[in-house]
Amino acid sequence: MKKLIILVVLFFCAVAISPMLINEKGYILIAMGDLTIESTVVTASIMLTLLFITLLISLKVLRGGLKLSFSTWNKLIFANRRKALREFNQGITAYALEDYQQAEQLLAKCAEKSQFEQTAYLLAASAAQKQNLISNTKHYLTALEDHRQTMQETGLEGILIKIKLLLEQDSFGHDNLEQARALIDEHHKHIGHDARLLSLEINLCIMEQRFESAVEYLTSARKQKTIDEHVIKEWGKSAFYGAFNNIIQQKDNNALTDYWQKLAKKVKQREEVLFAYCLVLAENNIIEPLNKILIAPLKKEASQAFLQNLRTLPLQKPEELIIIVQKHLHSDPHSAKWLSCLGHMALSGGQFQMADKAFHSLMNIEGSQYDDIDLKAFASALEGQGEYQKANQLLRKVTN
Repeated sequence: MKKLIILVVLFFCAVAISPMLINEKGYILIAMGDLTIESTVVTASIMLTLLFITLLISLKVLRGGLKLSFSTWNKLIFANRRKALREFNQGITAYALEDYQQAEQLLAKCAEKSQFEQTAYLLAASAAQKQNLISNTKHYLTALEDHRQTMQETGLEGILIKIKLLLEQDSFGHDNLEQARALIDEHHKHIGHDARLLSLEINLCIMEQRFESAVEYLTSARKQKTIDEHVIKEWGKSAFYGAFNNIIQQKDNNALTDYWQKLAKKVKQREEVLFAYCLVLAENNIIEPLNKILIAPLKKEASQAFLQNLRTLPLQKPEELIIIVQKHLHSDPHSAKWLSCLGHMALSGGQFQMADKAFHSLMNIEGSQYDDIDLKAFASALEGQGEYQKANQLLRKVTN
């Protein structure tokens, strides 16, 4: 800037002195039609210089003003986005800290402005679900439809979360299951490669009462190392019971027997499958095939798990099975598992006195080798004999 001022001063001095040195002011004449402009060289030079300086100053001011304007506009335009991103991060942190109320509010508020609509709405729906706010969860799931993105944009994880939320919200009605089914079918090719999607497919099949489809998927589920064995057993219990029950309701006993016979031997040996079949037989009072299945393992040293499952069956005519259990007790009168088994069988068959004696003996074994289910059954046996006060005393033990 100093150099510019010095140059301007030198220029003015030269312009002012030059005409004096040559004793001639000099003239400039500009003619444009009827318009004529006349001036001396000195005056014209001064005016042009002033104009040049004015232009330089104007450009300097404008350039700074433009920079200021762009910076200001940038702050104004992106301020909302920065705020939304800040709220999005705070919402995720609140979710991780299990502050679901705060997480829901923040994520729902910033969803559309944060450029992460899918993730924000999914987490907001999940936070609402954990608070049992059904209407809020439904609202966020509906909002997801307006911001639906492809798997390439969100990843399979986003699809999985949405399907899971839809299944958890099945109380809204059939529409949710239909949405979940549409999403799973859309990404069906991934079922063979992703255990999480396979798990959701099995759950959905059971909820849709497509039990035979669920049974077929169980084969693939057993090959997945990431799926817990207990979960597979629970699926098997529900899927096979539903399949067996559908067959006998829609067809007849023979169709059920044929279906059972066609199952692989290793499948029939699984306790959850075996007892699902036995439960359907017991509920429909199909005695002979039921006893045929149960007699063989009862004659052997049946496992504790087998006998615990056995006591859940509504055995209406258990006489043949009771004889086998009594033989075990003849050899070992103080066996807790056989006393419990006898008590439940006798109660199921309406033999209240026999059940009473079996449970009474069980209670007297040292070490309290009975559980709440045994106590409830004992109370039922006492009620069956009209001993309501004793039954209530036993039930109080269960509640305590």
